[in-house]
Amino acid sequence: MRRDRAPGPGRARDAGFATAETAVALPALVLLAAMLIWGVVAAAAQIHCVDAARVGARAAARGDTDAVAVARSAAPPGAVVRITTAGDAVRVTVEAPCPGPGRLAALLSVRLGATAVAAREDTMTGGAGGASWPS
Repeated sequence: MRRDRAPGPGRARDAGFATAETAVALPALVLLAAMLIWGVVAAAAQIHCVDAARVGARAAARGDTDAVAVARSAAPPGAVVRITTAGDAVRVTVEAPCPGPGRLAALLSVRLGATAVAAREDTMTGGAGGASWPS
């Protein structure tokens, strides 16, 4: 049996209120999800920068002539790799852009970076810095 109820004094003014709440909450949830995904992408790009700096520093410390290429292969797209030396130390700096999500790219763009330092290895003389070539 169906019960028909006449709308009471409180029912008429509440009509459509859930729709209005959903219309406000849904875009906010989509924006929150986009920001969370962008945060994960930025964290992954930062990890790639750290790995690229570490790999580049190890290659440069060994005296590899293609240390920049090695670092770039591990770096995120658009990264800039710089190698500097000071005494017995090799410093590799990797910087990469991380644009924001969608139309917020220009507003939320950040620059990520990492630096790694390694001691130069003396590979020819067998000194204290690293392994020597076999005789």
